[in-house]
Amino acid sequence: MKLIGSTASPYVRKVRVVMAEKQLEFAFVTTNVWAADTEISSVNPLGKVPCLVLEDGTAMYDSRVIAEYLDSLSPHGSMLPDAARARAEVKTWEALADGALDAGILARLEATWGGRTDEQRSQAWIDRQLGKIALALGDMSTQLDARGSSSYCCGDQLSLADVAVGCALGWFDFRFPQIDWRAAHPNLARLYGRLIERPSFSSTMPG
Repeated sequence: MKLIGSTASPYVRKVRVVMAEKQLEFAFVTTNVWAADTEISSVNPLGKVPCLVLEDGTAMYDSRVIAEYLDSLSPHGSMLPDAARARAEVKTWEALADGALDAGILARLEATWGGRTDEQRSQAWIDRQLGKIALALGDMSTQLDARGSSSYCCGDQLSLADVAVGCALGWFDFRFPQIDWRAAHPNLARLYGRLIERPSFSSTMPG
């Protein structure tokens, strides 16, 4: 398998973490989707990463689709439970983390994209997206509190929920260091502290 992506993308990191936890072999091909010479559209018409190219040349995209597929390839380190309700809970956590990332990326693009002048940028739009991040982090924290002493987002073992949340928190550190989520949510800080001790996380830090 070949994974096309960027070391800065939290969605690509999510897939890389799952691959590491599942002990799957793959070739990692980096690309900059914003570069004029990128060829990402030849495998993903949406022009986004991650994109997983299978052995037969079939392309698979969207990190949620890829992560779920990869989980089915090996019984090692299952990322998703079999029971429908428990599975939906993990996927809801993933959607929450990815949604916070979506808001963060929109805010960053509004603030930094070279296709706009400073006069064309909207601080109101940026603030709206940052507000979504704050609400998402607050909800994550509340849900963790409700779990009591549980070490992870959904139960007592690592799942795709934790991978998604960990990748989101790591990206906020990388792109929005001004968001002091550790001080606001110590339980998220404890969770992230456990996650980055895992080789799958420590070897895929964004950069």
